[in-house]
Amino acid sequence: MLEIDGIHSFYGKAHILNDMSFSVARGEVVALLGRNGAGKTTTMKSIMQLVRPRSGSVSFAGTDITGLPAHKVARLGLGYVPEERRIFTDLTILENLEVGRQSPRAQTPSWTIEALFELFPNLEERRNNRGKALSGGEQQMLTIARTLMGNPSLLLLDEPSEGIAPVIVEQMAKTILKFKADGLTVVISEQNLHFAKMVADRAVIIEGGAKKFDGTFQDLEEDPQVRDAYLSI
Repeated sequence: MLEIDGIHSFYGKAHILNDMSFSVARGEVVALLGRNGAGKTTTMKSIMQLVRPRSGSVSFAGTDITGLPAHKVARLGLGYVPEERRIFTDLTILENLEVGRQSPRAQTPSWTIEALFELFPNLEERRNNRGKALSGGEQQMLTIARTLMGNPSLLLLDEPSEGIAPVIVEQMAKTILKFKADGLTVVISEQNLHFAKMVADRAVIIEGGAKKFDGTFQDLEEDPQVRDAYLSI
């Protein structure tokens, strides 16, 4: 479903990603793990072509998307939920959802507003409230729901558990597990190892913009030296 092959990404002259490579199979949930500043968000943005790699390639569902404008990548079925959420604060929940609407895709779960309200009951209760009246957790739910209205084949979730209450973190984990059960392919960026282990099939550890580990969580448990080197505070 997704193939990242040897990408190098920069912010100006700063070399952020160094020969990043990994793949994601259809229906798999993969967690990008690493400390703050390791390069996880840049990896997400490079996949989405919000940061265009200077070399290497990104393929999505068999199509080379390297260098495409981000809006065209989104139309191909790649959904991105940024860490900073970026909802439309002056629009209601319903209006925010309509902004993200795209047609259903083959071999992809199809989402309606009714299905999203069933997934996120908090949003249904406040469907006519403007975005600026929502809590941080509700804004996170709305950002995910708006992206799902585009019926993506693959969902990129940047730090979904960051800065939200524990009860919402638990709800977020259940939501990602539902995506997995429905066959949606998901890549999450996380610092929270416990959360990642709850929802993901596999971990890719990033440090200093380079891949340091790619394997199952059992593999990671059996290699405490790697875990302590790259994930311990």
